[in-house]
Amino acid sequence: MTLNSMDKINKFRDDRNWRQFHNEKDLAISISLEASELLELFQWKKSEETVSTKKTELKEELADVLIYSYMMADNLNLDVDEIIDEKIKKDSAKYPVKKSYGKNTKYTDL
Repeated sequence: MTLNSMDKINKFRDDRNWRQFHNEKDLAISISLEASELLELFQWKKSEETVSTKKTELKEELADVLIYSYMMADNLNLDVDEIIDEKIKKDSAKYPVKKSYGKNTKYTDL
């Protein structure tokens, strides 16, 4: 039997008895902190420089953001694929292709 990502995350956490520390508030804080660490890799550099010289660090920080995000979704009994689908549907209405194609304009200004 192969474990999916959520099962692997939960096994890692449960093997260490860390569930007690993973409430929604602390997970939200951890997501923000790890996202800041990801962002820090780009500080004072061109995007291309970081991508070409910090690939390992980028993968690790992005994985941390995703792991904490998956854990929060799991705590809230949310299906990650389902909430992504719902968000894309909502954003599709806010950003219709005809108005937003090739633009980085916020939906309120389209």
